[in-house]
Amino acid sequence: MSETSARRRVSVVMYEGFELLDVFGPVEILGVLDQHFEVTMVAAEAGLIASSQGTRVEAPEGFASDADVDIVMVPGGIGWLRMVDDAGFLEQLRTYVVDANLVTSVCTGSAILAAAGLLDGYRATSNKRSFDRVTRYGKSVSWERRARWVQDRDRWTSSGVAAGIDMTAALIADLVGAELAQHAAEVIEFEPQTDPDHDVFANR
Repeated sequence: MSETSARRRVSVVMYEGFELLDVFGPVEILGVLDQHFEVTMVAAEAGLIASSQGTRVEAPEGFASDADVDIVMVPGGIGWLRMVDDAGFLEQLRTYVVDANLVTSVCTGSAILAAAGLLDGYRATSNKRSFDRVTRYGKSVSWERRARWVQDRDRWTSSGVAAGIDMTAALIADLVGAELAQHAAEVIEFEPQTDPDHDVFANR
């Protein structure tokens, strides 16, 4: 990120079969604070990417773009089952995030990060319905089943789908302050869970 930039750049990684709310829940709350955050969709190659619901979203940038990389967010979605075995995609992702200041994921997006080796040595969580499958990935990830989201240094991972909005609210508070995070939540009439360990879905 440029030192002269007043905004943090959030690059949302798109792939075929991503989950819409994993992306647009966080984007909605970040978008309230557009003076602080710039959100961009990226993919292995620029173009239209189909969600698991069939909605196609444009990623105007590819991984090969020379744009600065600051905060990276990887969503989940049924497509994760394919992406964890896509060696070319995982290698491109590793290269893309090498200079990132923060790497984050929503839901099963953490499986993709783990498969790329980007969670090795970190604590992390994921969607509880897919937890046992997700946790097969990563060589030295400390997976936490009971967590709404987990922050470990420069890695943020959330539980399933809607938990990504809670994590993003917490990330906003960490980066620009709790008052602005609360303001953004109120604008979209969202009451965020502020306790990362409060997870009613862990044992269901």
